Amino acid sequence: MIMEQKEKERLYYDLLPAVHVRTGLFLRLDTAEEFLHAAASHDAFEQWRRHRKGMPVTFLDWQGSDDDSILAALLSAVEKEKGLVMLAGAGLLAWGESIPRVTAALRGETLPETSPAAGRLHGKIVLITGAAQGFGKGLAASLARDGAAVMIADINEQKGVATVEELIRQTDNAAIAFVKSDVANAASVNEMVMQTVARFGGLDIFVSNAGVLKAGGLDVLEEKDFDFVTNVNYKGFYLGTKYASRVMKTQHRHDPRRFMDIIQINSKSGLQGSNRNFAYAGSKFGSIGLVQSFALELVKENIKVNAICPGNYFDGPLWSDPENGLFVQYLRAGKVAGAKSIEDVRRHYESLVPMGRGTTVADVYRALVYLVEQEYETGQALPVTGGQVMLK
Repeated sequence: MIMEQKEKERLYYDLLPAVHVRTGLFLRLDTAEEFLHAAASHDAFEQWRRHRKGMPVTFLDWQGSDDDSILAALLSAVEKEKGLVMLAGAGLLAWGESIPRVTAALRGETLPETSPAAGRLHGKIVLITGAAQGFGKGLAASLARDGAAVMIADINEQKGVATVEELIRQTDNAAIAFVKSDVANAASVNEMVMQTVARFGGLDIFVSNAGVLKAGGLDVLEEKDFDFVTNVNYKGFYLGTKYASRVMKTQHRHDPRRFMDIIQINSKSGLQGSNRNFAYAGSKFGSIGLVQSFALELVKENIKVNAICPGNYFDGPLWSDPENGLFVQYLRAGKVAGAKSIEDVRRHYESLVPMGRGTTVADVYRALVYLVEQEYETGQALPVTGGQVMLK
């Protein structure tokens, strides 16, 4: 069966997050073809169940049922320790305390309980955009090492899939997945959030990291480039917050003491102007306005909205890409007087930092964890610039 879009959104935005926060367990909607085929009828599903060693299953008629009735039935099934639930027309639900355990249940097997090593963010579900490479990839790796379930979103599918495989090996955390997404497209962002809920059951932290930069003065930068930067950096943050907050609001209704976080990876260019870089700086200044406005709107649901404003990450592709990196762009644009090479441009920017170096992933990750763990500040733009930008 194919679900209507409204029914899909009802499942992903209302029911699955509610079950997750009410039970405190990992929850997965498996979309494998055999499960969806079995969902077509009760008889077909019974045949599948017998084939899977007769696991106890609760079969529910999704269509025509109200949310409260479905939620009550799901919670009842959890309390009875039945590991599988079939929603006709929606697919198969399974829950457990770890990815391996749930995967085993779906296969009709039983495995010893295992879970990623406990960390400061153990049990948190994180969606991070622009995480297939560079700064976002580094943050995703740190989140996974700290025990979070991490959904990596990026427009580059090939790099995204490879990043997931690499991080699972590096971190020994199987709760890492990828979803292809265009952060400037509403339908794509909606699907990105629903896929996160489908895979992990809810959403605790949304990190809006995806960003682009096109440098150039007024006589150089074209309108299409200005629109490109604005759509990804500014509109992308708005769309991500719009859909991520829907899940978080549901979770708050079922657990009013729960705190959740929306964190935008901004820039020091959001705190001070940037010569011949007005498209980027403008998108970042505007995003801090969104941070403050969203913070005021969402605070009643215990959703904190903050920004981190890093200094220059010189070793990442944004700066160091040999074809389109900022060092190359700034050299071409003549932004650094007298610079003859990329090395000249880099030395100039390093000399502007009182701490004598660029910002690292570890610097920003410490700020991110602070924002998540604290329960009092919202609407803030936190500088991580090595003293290059000091708040007045």
